[in-house]
Formats: sequence, structure tokens, C-alpha cells
Amino acid sequence: MSTVAPDWLTRTEVGLCPCGCIGTRSKGGVVEKTVGGGARVMKEALFADDIAAQPGLLQSIDPRVKLVTLFALLVAASLVHHVAVLAAMYVATLFIATTSGLTLRFFVKRVWLFIPIFTGIVVAPATLNFVTHGQIVVPLGTWFGHPAGLTRQGLDSAALIVTRVAVSISLVVLLTVTTPWNRLLASLRSLFVPRVFVLVLGMTYRYVFHLLNGVTDMYTARKARTVTRDADLARGRAFVAATGGALFGKAHALSEEVHLAMVSRGYTGAVRTLRRERIRAVDVMWTVLCVGAVVIAIGGDRVLGG
Repeated sequence: MSTVAPDWLTRTEVGLCPCGCIGTRSKGGVVEKTVGGGARVMKEALFADDIAAQPGLLQSIDPRVKLVTLFALLVAASLVHHVAVLAAMYVATLFIATTSGLTLRFFVKRVWLFIPIFTGIVVAPATLNFVTHGQIVVPLGTWFGHPAGLTRQGLDSAALIVTRVAVSISLVVLLTVTTPWNRLLASLRSLFVPRVFVLVLGMTYRYVFHLLNGVTDMYTARKARTVTRDADLARGRAFVAATGGALFGKAHALSEEVHLAMVSRGYTGAVRTLRRERIRAVDVMWTVLCVGAVVIAIGGDRVLGG
């Protein structure tokens, strides 16, 4: 039996140049991208837990109070019909984010990266005079002999929708990022959410990351044992199918083990937390401020509406 390392293991290869002039970069397949996306989800969730453990304004508020007050602000944002009021509410969310230990870059990126920008793209056609009739403020020439452009009414409507979505997403991000997931689920009981629903959500959130970690480990193990590049799509589909079957079996076995462990520790259907929540003076002050903000927002919207 030969003890010499094979040539493909000892052969040196030319490194890739950052500018791309040396070597070629292979594009990852669908499986690799999916597994990488799952790993990023886990990292973001862990990072959110780190933020929730930091000292800050929202971190010091009782989760039940935080949930109810931010939900009230969310309802107020849906009732406002003027962009100026929504813009003021968004500036307030930026101030709350900074006082809660969030950087503006992280907060703005997390809020505006997907939903508000996508909403702006969707409502963009409504700014044209062919869709929303009104005063043309941005002329775009003519179309079959008719003037074309962006109308003031269409721009106002689009700005209202985009700012409302931005404020709503900002409030949701503030709630989820500054509150540990288990405490947030426990606070759902303050809104009379059924206990079984809260329990299922908690178990799903806890063990979905465990299953994602299992998929990542299986793919890493397969890639580490692959000597040559596998470009066969049939083998890739077979690997996905086998991984799905193994993952289903792991999930079923894990659910049985978790249920037996819960029953052996005295689980009777009621969820108990190690930390007992108590309403403090800071929670009362925060509630008063949020109620005042709701009154000012709705009242200011009425004043602007005449």
C-alpha cells in the first residue's frame, strides 16, 4: 500500500486575483446557494439576539408593554394620511433605534433593503398621468400625441404608501431586534393569542435553526469528500432528495425526543419562563410617551386634513 500523497493533493494551483485577471471563479450551484442562505439566516438570528442583550432604551422596556405600544403606533401609522406626519414618525423611529444601540446603517439597511423599495417599484406606474389623472409636475414628453408625465396626485399617493410601509417595517424591526424571541413569544399572551399557537411558534423557531445546521453539516461533509468537481445535475438532484429524506427523519425523531423530554420534566401544556416580568416605572413612562405620540400623530393628521 502506497503512503505517498496523490498528485492532486500536493499540486499547487494559481491563486485567484481579486481583479479577476488570473484564474476563474466557479459559480455556486443552487444547493450551495440555498445552504449558504440558511447559514446567513442563522447568523442574522444570532446577531439579533446579541443586540437584544445589549443595554438600550427598548431593551429596558417590558416585552408586553413594548408589544402593545408598538402595535398601537403601527395602527396609528395605518390611519395617517399625510406624508409629513409619517416622515416625523420615521424620524422618531431612527431616534429610538440609536438610543437602543442600533447603528443607523444597520437599521436603515434592514428596513429599506427589500419591502419599501419593492413597494416603491410596484406603485411607480401609479405616478403616471395615464394611471392617476391630475396636474403633471414632471413632464416626460408625449405619447401618441398626448402629454405624458408624473402627476402631483400620483406622487403624493406613492410617497404616502412608501412612507407608511417604511414606518411600519421600522416599528416591526425595532420590536424583533431588541426583544429576545422567547420573551417576545411569551408577551403574545398579553394580546390573548392562544397558548398552543405561542408554543408551536416557540418550538418552530428554536429547532428550525437546528435543522438548518444539520443541512449545512451534511452539505459540508459531502463537499469535503468530493475529490473532483461534480457537474452532474442528476447527482445534485439525488443529493437534494436524499438530504430532504434524512432531514425529515431527523425532524420526526427530534420531535419525539423533545416531547418525551418535556413530559419527563413536568410539562402539562402551560409554558413557564425563568424570568418573571414586572411592570416598572420606565414601562409606565414609555406607555405615556407612546400614547402621546399616537394622539399627536392622529391629531396632526386631522389638522393637516382641515
